[in-house]
Parts: sequence; structure tokens; C-alpha cells
Amino acid sequence: MRLWSLHPKYLDARGLSALWREALLAQAVLAGRTRGYRRHPQLARFRATRNPRGAIAAYLRAVAEEGARRGYRFHAERIRPGRARMRLPVTRGQLDWELAHLRRKLWGRDRAAYRRLPAARLAAHPLFDVRPGPVEPWEERR
Repeated sequence: MRLWSLHPKYLDARGLSALWREALLAQAVLAGRTRGYRRHPQLARFRATRNPRGAIAAYLRAVAEEGARRGYRFHAERIRPGRARMRLPVTRGQLDWELAHLRRKLWGRDRAAYRRLPAARLAAHPLFDVRPGPVEPWEERR
């Protein structure tokens, strides 16, 4: 499961579709509707909020908006009700790590998308507020 902290506009078609599916899975996990992935480290930042279901719903809405902007047919009605007027923190180190990870993925599967990535630092997903710091402790680094 990869719940990108980067803005979904940087993902290629395959990556955005995968993000949609994986965020829906995260929504099911946070709602207690599945037995798998309950201990997935990337869910820690959502669980740390007062309203984990609202936070993942807000995350999903931004992904759905990016899909709609591209003409994809993500079924936004699958996003469970819930509003979260919050911004979750994410470190600059995490965004930089994810950018390097995304570059590796795109180099292997979509060179055109790789070339479209800006050279400078990328924007975060709209749910996140960027702060200085290293890679997040929940990130599984190989």
C-alpha cells in the first residue's frame, strides 16, 4: 500500500489508479471493515488524528478530484461520508524520499511521465502541511 504524500497530479495513469484503489482499501481498514492491512505503517498518520475516517475521506476526495480532472471515472460515491477540516503534517524529508521513489517507478514504466516531473521540489497532497524534518518514521525503507 502506498498512500502518497505527494500531490496526485504527479502520478502517471497507473499510479493514480493504484492510489485510488489503495486509499479505498485504507478507508475500509480505518472503518474496521477488513482484517488485512490493519497494522500497515502508512495508516499511522491517519490514526493519529481525532477523526481518522474523515481524514482518509478528505485524502480520497483529492484523489477523486485529480481523477476527474484527467477524465477518469473513479466512483466518488465510494468515499464514505465524513468531513475533516484538518491538515496533517508531513516532513520535507518524506516528500523528498517519495519523489526519489516516484522517479524510480516512472523511469521503469512511463518515461514520458518521468520527464514531466518538475526538477524542483514537488507540492504535497492537499491534505498535508509540509514541515521541516527527515523521512517519516513509519516509512518502510529498504
